Amino acid sequence: MSEGPHPIATSSQTVGPFFHFGLTANESLGRIASPDTPGEHIQLRVRVLDGDGEAVPDAVIEIYQADAEGRYPDSTEPPAASSEPRVPSPEPRRRGIFSGFGRLPTGADGSCQFQTIKPGVVRTNGVEQTPHFNVCLLARGLLRQVYTRIYFTGDPALAADPILTLVSADRRSTLLAKPSPSEPHLWEFVIRMQGHAETVFFDL
Repeated sequence: MSEGPHPIATSSQTVGPFFHFGLTANESLGRIASPDTPGEHIQLRVRVLDGDGEAVPDAVIEIYQADAEGRYPDSTEPPAASSEPRVPSPEPRRRGIFSGFGRLPTGADGSCQFQTIKPGVVRTNGVEQTPHFNVCLLARGLLRQVYTRIYFTGDPALAADPILTLVSADRRSTLLAKPSPSEPHLWEFVIRMQGHAETVFFDL
């Protein structure tokens, strides 16, 4: 009895650029929070650059974040304690629509912009994490997606964040969004895939 050929593994393929067309058709995913969602409303502009500093025009950015009280949509954790006193309201408080998730493609300049609220302090098993966005990036040339975080420049709690403190001090700046000097409520963050000031990516 003859034996057939032995199966072999197929070669690895990159994750793009074909994914760009199938995952980014819903432009509404750029709005993570509706206008009536409680919290500080901001715009988050993310720009992706390659190792040569050139814009990556066909990447996909996914954002996952907590609300203003530090709670994810599927969270069972109580909100972190707030230093601001709660003021009783005679009317029921409207919660707005908050998905906690966003997905957008980058444009010709390598950027995309989300409409959302500034996340609050996240409490997990009693440990508090400084306000941040969780980011997943898919782009041509990658064998799999990569993950990083976005924190806010000037946040006094940065030095105490349990995740950020795992990053060497000289590279923490690659995880910080900066306020726009010309547009109010706009925060800007640059993801550098390689080279000088390469963004810190997490092994998940």
